[in-house]
Amino acid sequence: QVQLVESGGGLVQAGGSLRLACQASGSDFIVNTMGWYRQAPGKQRELVGSITISGSTNYADSVKGRFTITRDNAKNTMNLQMNSLKPEDTAVYYCHSRVAIRGANYLYWGQGTQVTVSS
Repeated sequence: QVQLVESGGGLVQAGGSLRLACQASGSDFIVNTMGWYRQAPGKQRELVGSITISGSTNYADSVKGRFTITRDNAKNTMNLQMNSLKPEDTAVYYCHSRVAIRGANYLYWGQGTQVTVSS
């Protein structure tokens, strides 16, 4: 069993920055691809970006150039640096991970952290 815990959400003015963190914990696991998703009220959950175990990243067009995903494989952590935030970035942000446990792959979600950007 693996747990993903997000932290770092909050309220920020438009143009500001926030940094989210995701910590994976458990035993006898390997974290493969990690990603951030978000869900705004009344909208479907959407991919913000992802990062492979080798560090290759992929971003949604809406956040390219503003958001940066990094990870520390030794600590099983992933960060999302969000700059130049816009009101439309307001959402609950979820950490997601593909994890290998004893040769089998599993998908895990964090509980989510609220990001609110005021205009």
